Amino acid sequence: MTAQQVKIRPQKAAKTASKSAPKTAKTKPGKAAHPKPKTTTGEPPKRLPAPSRPATVEAVQVIDVAKLHVSKLNMRHGADAPDIADIYPSVLASGVNQSLLVRKEDKGYGVVAGRRRLFALRRKAQETGEVVTAPCLVMQSGDDLAALEASLLENVARLPSTELEQLAAFKALAGAGETAKSIAVTFGLTELRVKRVLALADVHADILALYEAEEISQTSLRYMTMATKEQQAAWLELWRGEDYAPQESYLKEWLTGGASIATSAALFDLSDYPGNVISDLFGREEGSGYFQDADLFWTHQNRAIAEKADALRAKGWADVVILERGKSLDSWDYGDRERRAGGKVFIEVGHDGSVRIREGLLHKADIARIDAIIRPNDTSAKAEASMAKPEMSGPVAEYVRLHRHAATIATLLDHPGVALRLAVTHMLVGSYRWTVEPQKTTSRKDGTTESVALSQGAVRLAEERRAVFDLLGLKAEDPYYGEPKQLAANPFTEVFASLLAQDDATVMRVMTLAMSLTLCADEDIVETVATTIQPDLAALWSPDDAFFDILRDKRVINAMLKDIGGKRFADGLISETGTKQKAALRNRLDPDVVGKDTAQPDWRPRWMQTVPTHYLDRATCPPAGAAAEVAKALAEHKTSEIAQRETASKGKSKAA
Repeated sequence: MTAQQVKIRPQKAAKTASKSAPKTAKTKPGKAAHPKPKTTTGEPPKRLPAPSRPATVEAVQVIDVAKLHVSKLNMRHGADAPDIADIYPSVLASGVNQSLLVRKEDKGYGVVAGRRRLFALRRKAQETGEVVTAPCLVMQSGDDLAALEASLLENVARLPSTELEQLAAFKALAGAGETAKSIAVTFGLTELRVKRVLALADVHADILALYEAEEISQTSLRYMTMATKEQQAAWLELWRGEDYAPQESYLKEWLTGGASIATSAALFDLSDYPGNVISDLFGREEGSGYFQDADLFWTHQNRAIAEKADALRAKGWADVVILERGKSLDSWDYGDRERRAGGKVFIEVGHDGSVRIREGLLHKADIARIDAIIRPNDTSAKAEASMAKPEMSGPVAEYVRLHRHAATIATLLDHPGVALRLAVTHMLVGSYRWTVEPQKTTSRKDGTTESVALSQGAVRLAEERRAVFDLLGLKAEDPYYGEPKQLAANPFTEVFASLLAQDDATVMRVMTLAMSLTLCADEDIVETVATTIQPDLAALWSPDDAFFDILRDKRVINAMLKDIGGKRFADGLISETGTKQKAALRNRLDPDVVGKDTAQPDWRPRWMQTVPTHYLDRATCPPAGAAAEVAKALAEHKTSEIAQRETASKGKSKAA
């Protein structure tokens, strides 16, 4: 081959290295300027000048690798063997495509530029046992300075191509049917690197142009690979308009609906998830992704949490507490406690979807209370009992008691025979209400007082009271829902004379009203009467604002959600706030919100059934406990015969 004079020029550096100053970023209200990020290889060096003595090549030859060695003029001569992991797959498959720069030295050729390629070719020869050759540009001998400059440009000034510079080639190869794996082998890159470049190539051209113009950052561009075509178009509309177009971490939140929940947080099987998962090829872990619909994720995650809780209970944990999302235990307030000694399980749920299960903990106050009762070495059954939280708080118990009282005394109006016998019982055994004065129906909670006053039972009783007082000319103390000391303000003789003028039926009506107004609101008395006359609670009471305002215990709220919507419905809300759970409960009562087929407007909590029952523990549910004791005490007596006769008689009267 005729000797040629070929100038060795440095490879074109990355675009960012050639610019003397960044372009002026687009200025727009609400849009911050972002300088274009540096390449992932670190701060790029400034482009070195071309060699002052351009090296010339006297021949282009294919030389056996065995005849090649690293020249002493190579700036990396004597250094440790280089890392060739990224280029070796390509070299093994198809050799090298870029010629080595060599010069005649001793009996062989010294490699001035291309040391890593030389080591890769040597490894190929060693592993395959074949004769391996390399294309070489043979420099003229004698010009050591030119050789040094060429080596410097090869190892310092040469920069890897940027992501954008690879887009066109990689996209064309992928369009021709090449896989990311095959492209990676051809170019000596990792498969993940190729996937990232292909994902960038799929970003909207206008967004790539913004990155090219340094108006959005590399971080924003990479997050755009997580966006759907529709999301990219929507973002461009924000950019072109006057609204703020989110960038960087705000862009990621915008794409995931405000909550970046990684797929690694899911307790459920992703193969069963019906929603969209967006991949983050630039995340810390290959294949990482995020849930696009946070609400749908939480529905599935909550059900998985509920399954975890059920499994823990099946293992023998008496109390599994699922904390409200975002809440965590104050560790210093809790101590370790074995399951058999009353320990509990606490499940912490983070806003990022994470779930932490903490077994065998108990509040230090409860530990101290147990240890004060039980000897330290006592492992009896007493030590195994958990410190159960009462099912009903004070305000809830009072609310339920007063409403059950109101419904019971309203129903008592239909049973004068029962009222008569109640009056006689009061006369014989007494009660602290038999003075005679009306039962106070006010509460320490203003909402409960107003709720009871407006209930169907209270309204009916007030109407009957006015009718009877008008009939007899009685004067009522005002206000009624205060603290009256007697039923009427008239003199005794005047009231007695009025009653003497009435027939037995009218007197019985007055006596029934008096009994209703003075019936004690204590659970044992109310449930005794309710068991006998069976008040229709569903007709006389419905859940109102006051009821939901004082409902606090999430265990009970979850149980109510199961009552009204089933376990799957309740489990889907298990880590939501109490406010959201109560809202879901209320929505189920309203046909206008959930539809007629789903709504249950006649639903009543177990406490407010005709026969009250408990959700968690009968011992801490006063109406349920009292009703059970009453039923047991009255089981041996035919106590309902009078009520049945009066109900039948009332039915005949209506028919007539």
